Amino acid sequence: MSARGRTATGPAVPDHAAAGASDIPERGMPEGESEALELLERGTLTVAGRIMAASNATLFCTIRAAGIEANCVYKPIAGERPLWDFPHGTLAGREVAAYLVSSAAGWNFVPPTVMRDGPFGPGMCQLWIDMDPDVDLIALSRRTDHAGLRDLAVFDAVINNADRKIGHLLPVPDGHLYGCDHGICFAEEYKLRTVLWQWCGKALPARSVEVLRRLADDLAGGWLARALSAHLTRGEIAAMLSRVEVLLASRTHPYPPEDWPAVPWPPV
Repeated sequence: MSARGRTATGPAVPDHAAAGASDIPERGMPEGESEALELLERGTLTVAGRIMAASNATLFCTIRAAGIEANCVYKPIAGERPLWDFPHGTLAGREVAAYLVSSAAGWNFVPPTVMRDGPFGPGMCQLWIDMDPDVDLIALSRRTDHAGLRDLAVFDAVINNADRKIGHLLPVPDGHLYGCDHGICFAEEYKLRTVLWQWCGKALPARSVEVLRRLADDLAGGWLARALSAHLTRGEIAAMLSRVEVLLASRTHPYPPEDWPAVPWPPV
């Protein structure tokens, strides 16, 4: 990702976290992740500019605490555009919910993400990811032999991602794949819209089945269900558990919806 199109430097907000991700168990958490969450929750947030290509207010920021500095993305709730099919003011919380699900599964697709206060009020704050500039994203999105990409397709089916575009893929130099922009996910109705349909109808890998079983347990009354309740409705959490159970019963990647566009536009 880049910070092209940003505007003038904005104000700084000192340590003032409104909510966080402190309930996430550290089991399976990548090295340095808990420190990143602490920085995002408690650090001083300074707006450096705006990412103009984003449809909602998306601000590129620096965050500092105890001599540590990093870049991050801050999406204030006040900057969310109303949508006809998602309740207004809920997109930031859905981004945090996507991080919680990704972490619970051990996929770690979503960069560390918290809800906190900022210069323009409460919003989502997510660690900035520097992409590998040598990766062709269009070619990557079409691969059928990339284990991480296939796992991401399963993740999107779980969270009911209505907007998986090619530009939301964030491969990094060490080979790990991240994803961003999960604000329009978790609808109760089936709205999966993605560029990753190459496995539809194919059997799920054994590793995916194992992860889905763990998610089913966590959603049925474990820590994940409790953590998600701060960002999603009971109906949305129940619908996600239902999707996981359907995937476990079918053991196959889902098919495109018949009454909903299968691919987001533009796809990139």
